[in-house]
Amino acid sequence: MIRDEIKNLIQKAIKILYKEEVEVRLERPTEAIYGNYSTNVAMALKKNPQEIADSIKSDVLEKIEVKNGFINFFVSKEYLQKQVGGILKQKEKFGDSKIGKGKKINVEFCSANPTGPLHLGHGRGAFWGDVLSNVFNKAGYKTTREYFINNYGKQISLLGQSIDARYKEALGQKVEISEDFYLGDYIKEIAGDIIKKDGNKYLDLPETKRVEILKQKGLEKMLNSAKELLSKVGVRYDVWFSEKVLYEKGLVKKAIGLLEKKGFTYKSEDALWFATTKFGDDKDRVLIKANGEPTYLASDIAYHINKVSRKYDLMIDGWGADHWGYVSRLMAAAKVFGFDKKLKIIIGQFVRLVENGQEVKMSKRGGTFVTLEELIGEVGVDVARFFFLMKSIDTHIDFNLDLAKEQSDKNPVYYVQYAYARICSILRKSEIKNLKSDKLDLLVHQSELGLVKKLIQFPEIVEDVSRDYQIQKLPQYAMELATTFHQFYHDCRVISEDKELTRARLNLVLATKTVLKNVLDLMGVSAPEKM
Repeated sequence: MIRDEIKNLIQKAIKILYKEEVEVRLERPTEAIYGNYSTNVAMALKKNPQEIADSIKSDVLEKIEVKNGFINFFVSKEYLQKQVGGILKQKEKFGDSKIGKGKKINVEFCSANPTGPLHLGHGRGAFWGDVLSNVFNKAGYKTTREYFINNYGKQISLLGQSIDARYKEALGQKVEISEDFYLGDYIKEIAGDIIKKDGNKYLDLPETKRVEILKQKGLEKMLNSAKELLSKVGVRYDVWFSEKVLYEKGLVKKAIGLLEKKGFTYKSEDALWFATTKFGDDKDRVLIKANGEPTYLASDIAYHINKVSRKYDLMIDGWGADHWGYVSRLMAAAKVFGFDKKLKIIIGQFVRLVENGQEVKMSKRGGTFVTLEELIGEVGVDVARFFFLMKSIDTHIDFNLDLAKEQSDKNPVYYVQYAYARICSILRKSEIKNLKSDKLDLLVHQSELGLVKKLIQFPEIVEDVSRDYQIQKLPQYAMELATTFHQFYHDCRVISEDKELTRARLNLVLATKTVLKNVLDLMGVSAPEKM
């Protein structure tokens, strides 16, 4: 990778000149006059940038310039020309990296409570975790995708009571619907499905037994619905971890015992508390309530101790915005048990669906929110994925439904996919059967070289995202690559009377197809050959 090669050249020069070991950061300038890569390392070291520039010699560089203290590097056209052949040789492996060194990463994401349909926020988290896992794998990590099934506790009890009320109501009994119940039409659907299959066979059972049966049936239906939808939108998991198992195997009790043994718990007001303030939290947190019920924190701690036992080098939790308050308390436990350096919690922000300039708030089936299934029905999987990926997960997003439905260059998904379809069309029209060219040195036009420069950024994007988790860099890169290709297509006639030049340009087109397909595959977005 050219970026690493330039970094090594700079580090070697500095070590020879000043006997110093330094970390070098390279940026890609937005203007071509500042080269392909630039660094401010001389200013950071308070050294003469020209002295460093003059000491660097390499065949891969056309020239090195110093401007305003920055050292700017211009990659040679000979190097760029050779990269086309390299991309064609590597094919789908282009962009693969070994920086992960086979380390194990656990990515737990989406993990919606099985008490309602998946909504827009869940979709955003699901796509984020899925794509980040794809990137980790391409960067050389061994990634486990995990879904934590919250199937224990008060919210699950409420699900059972909510279904029970609608079950009795549908069978002609007069019931009182508590405002604490889940109120969406999906609860009526679950009750109706149970009646359709089993009739009124549970109606005369003791209430506790009936509610338990209906709860389990509701849980099964909600979880299966989530699994089916996630599979439909291309999100897969390696592990579905049940919260209930933590209690059945005594892991929650064991985790609390370990905290007590370490001296970080105390009793007050008949409850058991975790002294999280000792680790920077704003107040201590309850582990066991006065009524003897454990809190979510207790099972969260046990769950992460279990993850640690599976020997991951890094654990990434993708949580919804409503869970931000839990970060400090879980990190307190991580510090107690010594896995705080291995745990990264990322909070996804809220999503608003906007149509005709107005927020779409209501959903008949969801009750108070728009479901992911409804969105997919409106715009399709490709558009939903691409739009959600375009913004950093930690920023709010307005999902523009009008733009999402647009079938023109205004729609970024259409714009990128059209570039891929155009590439396929060019290759189909070519009458040259053997595209292999040994005259890639004919690629000298500014737009040809500019396209190669954009292509070789892809491995850098993969490594950068594997380090900073900023997956919005992928759709941004895809759009930039599409723009650069369209410019090349406008400036350079691909198929002409000059057979050698045609073959060389077709190689460049094929290389672009390879890279664009690779980035779309990482995002889980389709690459249509015709549009």
